[in-house]
Amino acid sequence: MASKGAGMSFSRKSYRLTSDAEKSRVTGIVQEKLLNDYLNRIFSSSDHAPPAATSRKPLNFQNLPEHLDQLLQVDNEEEESQGQVEGRLGPSTVVLDHTGGFEGLLLVDDDLLGVIGHSNFGTIRSTTCVYKGKWVYEVLISSQGLMQIGWCTISCRFNQEEGVGDTHNSYAYDGNRVRKWNVTTTNYGKAWAAGDIVSCLIDLDDGTLSFCLNGVSLGTAFENLSRGLGMAYFPAISLSFKESVAFNFGSRPLRYPVAGYRPLQDPPSADLLRAQRLLGCFRAVLSVELDPVEGRLLDKESSKWRLRGQPTVLLTLAHIFHRFAPLLGCLVQSGKLLPHQCLALVQRKVYLVEAVLMSFLLGLVEKGTPAQAQSVVRQVLDLLWLFMEDYEVQDCLKQLMMSLLRLYRFSPIVPDLGLQIHYLRLTIAILRHEKSRKFLLSNVLFDVLRSVVFFYIKSPLRVEEAGLQELIPTTWWPHRSSREGKESTEMKEETAEERLRRRAYERGCQRLRKRIEVVEELQVQILKLLLDNKDDNGGEASRYIFLTKFRKFLQENASGRGNMPMLCPPEYMVCFLHRLISALRYYWDEYKASNPHASFSEEAYIPPQVFYNGKVDYFDLQRLGGLLSHLRKTLKDDLASKANIVIDPLELQSTTMDDLDEDEEPAPAMAQVPQWLQRPMQALAVGGPLPLPRPSWLSSPTLGRANRFLSTAAVSLMTPRRPLSTSEKVKVRTLSVEQRTREDIEGSHWNEGLLLGRPPEEPEQPLTENSLLEVLDGAVMMYNLSVHQQLGKMVGVSDDVNEYAMALRDTEDKLRRCPKQRKDILAELTKSQKVFSEKLDHLSRRLAWVHATVYSQEKMLDIYWLLRVCLQTIEHGDRTGSLFAFMPEFYLSVAINSYSALKNYFGPVHSMEELPGYEETLTRLAAILAKHFADTRIVGTDIRDSLMQALASYVCYPHSLRAVERIPEEQRIAMVRNLLAPYEQRPWAQTNWILVRLWRGCGFGYRYTRLPHLLKTKLEDANLPSLQKPCPSTLLQQHMADLLQQGPDVAPSFLNSVLNQLNWAFSEFIGMIQEIQQAAERLERNFVDSRQLKVCATCFDLSVSLLRVLEMTITLVPEIFLDWTRPTSEMLLRRLAQLLNQVLNRVTAERNLFDRVVTLRLPGLESVDHYPILVAVTGILVQLLVRGPASERERATSVLLADPCFQLRSICYLLGQPEPPAPGTALPAPDRKRFSLQSYADYISADELAQVEQMLAHLTSASAQAAAASLPTSEEDLCPICYAHPISAVFQPCGHKSCKACINQHLMNNKDCFFCKATIVSVEDWEKGANTSTTSSAA
Repeated sequence: MASKGAGMSFSRKSYRLTSDAEKSRVTGIVQEKLLNDYLNRIFSSSDHAPPAATSRKPLNFQNLPEHLDQLLQVDNEEEESQGQVEGRLGPSTVVLDHTGGFEGLLLVDDDLLGVIGHSNFGTIRSTTCVYKGKWVYEVLISSQGLMQIGWCTISCRFNQEEGVGDTHNSYAYDGNRVRKWNVTTTNYGKAWAAGDIVSCLIDLDDGTLSFCLNGVSLGTAFENLSRGLGMAYFPAISLSFKESVAFNFGSRPLRYPVAGYRPLQDPPSADLLRAQRLLGCFRAVLSVELDPVEGRLLDKESSKWRLRGQPTVLLTLAHIFHRFAPLLGCLVQSGKLLPHQCLALVQRKVYLVEAVLMSFLLGLVEKGTPAQAQSVVRQVLDLLWLFMEDYEVQDCLKQLMMSLLRLYRFSPIVPDLGLQIHYLRLTIAILRHEKSRKFLLSNVLFDVLRSVVFFYIKSPLRVEEAGLQELIPTTWWPHRSSREGKESTEMKEETAEERLRRRAYERGCQRLRKRIEVVEELQVQILKLLLDNKDDNGGEASRYIFLTKFRKFLQENASGRGNMPMLCPPEYMVCFLHRLISALRYYWDEYKASNPHASFSEEAYIPPQVFYNGKVDYFDLQRLGGLLSHLRKTLKDDLASKANIVIDPLELQSTTMDDLDEDEEPAPAMAQVPQWLQRPMQALAVGGPLPLPRPSWLSSPTLGRANRFLSTAAVSLMTPRRPLSTSEKVKVRTLSVEQRTREDIEGSHWNEGLLLGRPPEEPEQPLTENSLLEVLDGAVMMYNLSVHQQLGKMVGVSDDVNEYAMALRDTEDKLRRCPKQRKDILAELTKSQKVFSEKLDHLSRRLAWVHATVYSQEKMLDIYWLLRVCLQTIEHGDRTGSLFAFMPEFYLSVAINSYSALKNYFGPVHSMEELPGYEETLTRLAAILAKHFADTRIVGTDIRDSLMQALASYVCYPHSLRAVERIPEEQRIAMVRNLLAPYEQRPWAQTNWILVRLWRGCGFGYRYTRLPHLLKTKLEDANLPSLQKPCPSTLLQQHMADLLQQGPDVAPSFLNSVLNQLNWAFSEFIGMIQEIQQAAERLERNFVDSRQLKVCATCFDLSVSLLRVLEMTITLVPEIFLDWTRPTSEMLLRRLAQLLNQVLNRVTAERNLFDRVVTLRLPGLESVDHYPILVAVTGILVQLLVRGPASERERATSVLLADPCFQLRSICYLLGQPEPPAPGTALPAPDRKRFSLQSYADYISADELAQVEQMLAHLTSASAQAAAASLPTSEEDLCPICYAHPISAVFQPCGHKSCKACINQHLMNNKDCFFCKATIVSVEDWEKGANTSTTSSAA
């Protein structure tokens, strides 16, 4: 075994201890007197002097064991004190009573000290009680919800509603509600937070009970406790669903010991004393140096100690570790012990590791420089591996890392983050030791511990305890951010005082950011050690062990989505992602420095072959083209021709069957379960011990279905040369994640590893090391799992600041306006002002922390880099044609969501426009959205909807809309063509929304951001896409016009679908408001379902947007409706007139249903009003009847007047007139109580109003002329379908008749006759006189 510190090789056998006198004479290397002085210096003890007889003999290695026995001798009284103690009843090893002392459903941790509530209000107590003396135990608050912690007697009876403190002789403290409980409740203490330590103290001599929070006394909570015969108190807790805590009865050193109070469980005093004495001897070795030449001892600093291979020093250390190892390591024959004895041994080991070894190593870290500390810790670990058995060292390291993680996670936040820095430095020092690092990676960091905790910087909930008041003495809060779409008038000029406050606040934020950067750099160093791939001496490199564990970590979080106890909390995942990106880019660019042909990290992407060659497991995540088994079956020919990958039919069949039967898969026997699945089990407190997987942050998570590496199960690959003959085909063995080696990932001269199956579109030169590509792929998956969700959640702090700032400004305005004589109101306003100011001070400091840890410039660049990685990956995957379907859906999701995060979450401090290559990135994303929102290779409904919604949001903002206009012309035209495809069988509402946004700002009265009647309501988030300023695109409008004019079928099919959807949406809306009106008119109290209101408002909004699309179409290409040389123009115009008349009649009728519902102003129907729908209809009518050529206007007028639903009164309603004016008279002034377009002068221009007046005059005149010229028509001559128009068409061959409008509309969707269902071959004109004579002559 190599000792890294000394640079020499030592064999354990050469230095093992033996009683052989001959072998012990090796001590002759140094003089006897020098050896005696050295050993006396090392093994002296001021509090335990050796016997006189021993001290007269020179000390050497022969009599050193006897001397050590005397040195480590412990008094019998102290040895025997571990049993019964006066005032305490029960086992000496105190744990939670999971067999009988509980109520409700609870999950108890493996060590019987941690508990999670899994019922309404579960209760559990300990196994040991006290009846006399002063006692204390500690509770670590893991979640800050509803819990009652304290003491109870065995006679207390609890249930799902009543817990500790709700019965007689039970007492509790509740930091969630800041109260104390004993049947009744009163205010007590202060609020706790996750990570706090609650100390529960009971004094049964004085009959008092008190609590401490993080070592600070909260005062006496209860007095005059019941004492006497039969009265003994158990530690107990009641906690609600999913709340969790961890108890410390004394199994590890108390974090905040209280003088005079004894922990319920005695520490292992005898072993602790022995370990401390041995550690003192070891410290002496580090501070003393032998000089055999001069024959003297030299004092030196322990931080500068070096192991030089001196036999005397090695033998001395061998004696120390011979006694020290049994105290820290586990017992080989612990299987012969009873369960409670094993638990006691484990707790003793935990206590000693934390109290002795941890304290010693932390002392080394705190004293010297980081380099010196790492050197000494590395040598200490060398000695541990040299002088202790492997299983002893491994168990010791496991407990050491568990204690380190617990201390780091729950240590309080101090201004300089000193505690976190020390724990991270010790972690780095341990991980720098190669053998220790590989063991911890293989067996501890991801299996037993949640090592992600090491990369998290928790946010302080109490800014005063974190020292933020001193760090940021001056507070400031930004006004509403001026992101895209906001009115410039909202931003007021900054005063000189505000400017000074802002600058002072920014300086404080900068100080905080520098301190946090120190911690972040240490966390990145940890990941750099775990990603090291050059430590492959004598085993696998750390990076490849990390890859295996990292992939399993991703699988657990991907398969367990929605099951919260199993998931890595999103706030941890955010920090882990940023540190991983920093370490990944470091190694990526380092590889580029030594390999000029590789690419920089700025050009990173995932090659497309990774998605289909089976080398990387994507679990059950959806691919763009559907299930993996389906893709292999349908695209096997493309895989063979483009990527030289052949699917084995037999293996493909077995894989497909496995997919079908995966839910019925029997549980494997334990002997067949991989070692990584054989995790510790826990007890379930429900009627006795029940093995159940324990989801906990300090133990292994439960895994759902076992990892089946399907992506490699059915793939046989050919060598990468093309073309290949059948004889050259080779099969690659199927590998699981655990079986992969470095060669399987990185490849070799004949194997491309992860890049096997390179398509011809990809370059032959690799981007970087293949292992880094897999890490990058995992980072993208991490963002998709929970990082984006957390980024959006943390914006809530900024929103709170904005809300309180608005409240403070309103209060200050009221103070200025309040009369001075109203002192009562002034006092209340002043009090409110103080409350808002204090809350803003707190929130602004907390916001500074959030910006430094989550939304800093560096974090923004990380997310931006991920966005560019996804864009490049999608672009490269798209070039592979059909193989693009193998790409996992989350790459498109991350591209969409990361852009949304950059745009919405990082302002106002950082702007996306400042990012390098911002315009180019915006254009590339626009091209991807424009191409793939209708890509037939993408079959998933969710991802298609996401693409559509992203494109709809994209065209709402000026910058991103301009990016859409910058993409190549053929891509723009293809996008518009897809938007104009018939609406059936696809999400037409989002498509229509996109077209409306392209038109908004050009339509009649369509220049508003918020509807006029909503201006006085509560302000919404002005960053919403629907509240952006109009930014129409004339370029895309022109593409739309060109496409509608191109083919004979494009415009009719598109407009037919638009008219169908308008008919459906408006009909649904009318039906729903009828139900709402009926419910409102009932005498009994009724509540309309909010979901029904939302659907009703959605149908209304859809009707308005569909009308706006029709307005845009008529404006851009009026000949589609008005050029009757086109075969479908007349039919489309008649259908349009029919729908417009129906809308007008429904909305404008006197005291109609629409008016009554609008008057109710129900929550959820805010957008339902006369203005949006009537101006949309008016815009269409004005375009048809006023703006076109005279011939087209007359044609449109005749069709409109010919519709039986037309009412001139509806047109008059638009201008507030109950009846049409007499011919030649001026329009009277509108009635203010009526709706009138003239009342919206800020939204409708004078020219537009003049056009409406012109339209009304024209229709009034035309209507009078039509009425005078119309002839009566018999009922027999009317169309039997609509009874509105005369019969004008006959169907062939069946001969049935109708009007042209009805048959043409029917033929758009169906070819069967209305009456006989015969297939219609042709439609001919029909005139009564001519056809009658023909029929008669034929007869």
